Amino acid sequence: ANFSERVVESFPSDLSGVYCGWACVGNGDVHKMVLSIGWNPFYKNIKKSVETHIIHTFKDDFYGEILSIVITGYIRSEKNFRSSEALISAIQEDIEEAKRQLDLPEHLKLKEDNFFHLPEGKTVNH
Repeated sequence: ANFSERVVESFPSDLSGVYCGWACVGNGDVHKMVLSIGWNPFYKNIKKSVETHIIHTFKDDFYGEILSIVITGYIRSEKNFRSSEALISAIQEDIEEAKRQLDLPEHLKLKEDNFFHLPEGKTVNH
């Protein structure tokens, strides 16, 4: 799930790397996630992007839904890769590291934060 340019521009300009945390689509369940913030050097992006990988399989797509995230931990700095296979391997390692970190008590407690529970009929404009 990628954030719009407007949302990306609201992130601190010096923030980049791979992070973990919690994500919620709409008023659904809260799931573990990995977040990449940066320019994706392997793809030679010229614009900064914020890409969320929710560690959950959804039965339907969720285009147009509100995506709420809480970043709770740092995994690694942004880096380039020699091949798509190396990139895929790093992503898989990032997912495993996120799962490990997010099972720690200091991260687990944030899964239940009121931030994820919007009052019925309310939306967040960020």
